[in-house]
Amino acid sequence: MKRSRLAAIYAGLVISALLGSLSFFINSSSAATNLTEGFEAGGKSAYAAANVTLGSGSWNLDDALTGNTTSDRKVGSWSARVRNVGNVTMNFNVASAGIFSVQHAVYGADGSSTFELWKSTNNGSTWTKVGSTVTTSSTTLTTANFTVNSASAVRFQLRKVSGGTNRINYDSISVTSYSAPTPTPTPTVSPTPTVSPTPTPPPTTNEHLTMGNPSNATTDVNQPLNYLMQKTQYCMSYNRDDRRPNWVSWHLDTSWLGSTARQDDFRADTQLPSAWYHVQAGDYSGSGYDRGHMCPSGDRTNTVANNSATFLMTNMVPQAPDNNQITWAGLESYCRTLASQGNELYIISGGYGTSGFIGPGSVALPTFTWKVIIVLPAGSNDVSRVTTSTRTIAVWIPNQNGINSDWTTFRTSVDQVEATTGYDFFSNVPTSIQSVIESRVDTQQAFAFQSSVLLDAYAQAEVAAEQRYAASNGPK
Repeated sequence: MKRSRLAAIYAGLVISALLGSLSFFINSSSAATNLTEGFEAGGKSAYAAANVTLGSGSWNLDDALTGNTTSDRKVGSWSARVRNVGNVTMNFNVASAGIFSVQHAVYGADGSSTFELWKSTNNGSTWTKVGSTVTTSSTTLTTANFTVNSASAVRFQLRKVSGGTNRINYDSISVTSYSAPTPTPTPTVSPTPTVSPTPTPPPTTNEHLTMGNPSNATTDVNQPLNYLMQKTQYCMSYNRDDRRPNWVSWHLDTSWLGSTARQDDFRADTQLPSAWYHVQAGDYSGSGYDRGHMCPSGDRTNTVANNSATFLMTNMVPQAPDNNQITWAGLESYCRTLASQGNELYIISGGYGTSGFIGPGSVALPTFTWKVIIVLPAGSNDVSRVTTSTRTIAVWIPNQNGINSDWTTFRTSVDQVEATTGYDFFSNVPTSIQSVIESRVDTQQAFAFQSSVLLDAYAQAEVAAEQRYAASNGPK
């Protein structure tokens, strides 16, 4: 059914038909998600304060209801609708919380409002605000992510704090689990150190690290969880234990684009240390997940060798088909459009969290996929040309099926991705400029995944290839 719908899309049918047929659901990638709530149970038709039993448990909706009208912005059939200074509150706790995510939009033709996330670690007796106040002004659902990092039991409340009678829709709430980092033991003082310090990465002239090395990855094999691999086509920090990259960084301009066909030669990366497990193309077989490129095949079409390099398994993370073939592919196409319009892009992407494992090599399933991008007019001396007006784009996308097809609804700030991952993006840019461009959430009009726009030819080839692979190697 999914393949036939996607085939119809890429044959030219409008996306709105797909959105009408999709309903929000969580697949096996949600194993590390403590809570998901899409309000699909409905059950509250009045604004008066009352408890309602939803799919995740009991919630209190005060000056709020569950709506399913054509004016309600929603994924599936229902969403929450809040007015005045109404609240949507959990009557139960989750065991821990890493990231709280919620999609929000204005109801119908209403004006802007603001809302806040509050948390309680004492069963609702007292509450503490989490993160910043969020403005809701869009008529399409947009994702807001809040970093919670609570290792103890916690519950949440969404508070509408301004906008009067203007109404807000909330949908697709998710809360990831959190484990507090293990404290680093204090080393014993000794006249002769017995442990060598972590080596500092040497300066590099690799074009794909022009804007910086986000995690200070190094080529030292004794740093297996942050192992630097520099290739002609891209660079990465590889994680030996997760069997996937922490991040992949690459430069994109028209010099990398051409007419080379997709090589489809998925294979193990022989440049990994020989003692490490080498992920094979077949490790994804039967998992239900796509072999998701970080540096896309379509971004390296100038030569056969460069396209082929994108099919090394170190460049892959397991991606849910809807994430990879629709939402993620739409952003990839948009990046190539920007490049063809005379821009050059520095792009870094990866997965976050672990919600399970696939294959004989136990490849870790990311709970989210993310991407950060800096966009410049084509030129030279790129770092020096970054100013406070330079455009940055950042997205944080649940790695699951049933998500919004429009990647722009998942836009966030570079700062937010840094806060969650712990990486330092664009570190070669002066900090005074970073502080400005990394704090913004991109709002520029974009070729999004709309009914009148299809994926480009390279993204369509990706979709067709993954569909063929799934047909032959999908879950039995």
